Amino acid sequence: QVQLVESGGGLVQAGGSLRLSCAASGSIFSPNSMGWFRQYPGNERELVATITNGGKTNYADSVKGRFTISRDNAKNTVYLQMNSLKPEDTAVYYCRFNGSRLDYWGKGTLVTVSS
Repeated sequence: QVQLVESGGGLVQAGGSLRLSCAASGSIFSPNSMGWFRQYPGNERELVATITNGGKTNYADSVKGRFTISRDNAKNTVYLQMNSLKPEDTAVYYCRFNGSRLDYWGKGTLVTVSS
């Protein structure tokens, strides 16, 4: 089992920045991937960004150049630095840990970007 604790969501004006954090604990094995997904009301979760424990990253086109994902393997923590935020970035953001072919999800943190 893997437990995930997210933090860093909140309200920000358009053009502003937020940083999300997600700490994983429990049965952490390599290789693995951590990342962020987001969900709009009535929609499925969509990829925002992922990063492997080796540092390989993947971004949704909509956030490239604005968001940066990073991780601290010693702390089993992944970060999402979100800059130049837009109202359409408003969503619940979920942290995901993928390892041993299993997915674990955090409870989600709300990001609200006002225009």
